[in-house]
Amino acid sequence: MAKLICIVCPKGCHLTVDETTFEVVGNNCPRGAAYGKAELTSPTRVITSTVKVEKGDICRCPVRTKGAIPKGKMFDVMSALRKVTLVSPVKIGDVVIPNVCDTGIDVIATRNV
Repeated sequence: MAKLICIVCPKGCHLTVDETTFEVVGNNCPRGAAYGKAELTSPTRVITSTVKVEKGDICRCPVRTKGAIPKGKMFDVMSALRKVTLVSPVKIGDVVIPNVCDTGIDVIATRNV
């Protein structure tokens, strides 16, 4: 049995997930059950970070993945972000890295610089 805390909503339900049948108990809504199963079968995360900016009013621009990526790719994505340097102007929503690490997910800017 795996014990998790659901992060889908602010309630933070304490879930117990059977690791063989993926039956979830402790959830107060269907989203919690889906989260519990997904967390054991194919966990994903949204990455938020910053990248360097040249010629801007600030030296770093906040970025995030446009969707969730496989948890196992987190370190690869962070490594790719360390290599990026943007040149101002940067607009919110600009694609910083398309299809980051072959995940099918883009990294986008979350602030105008």
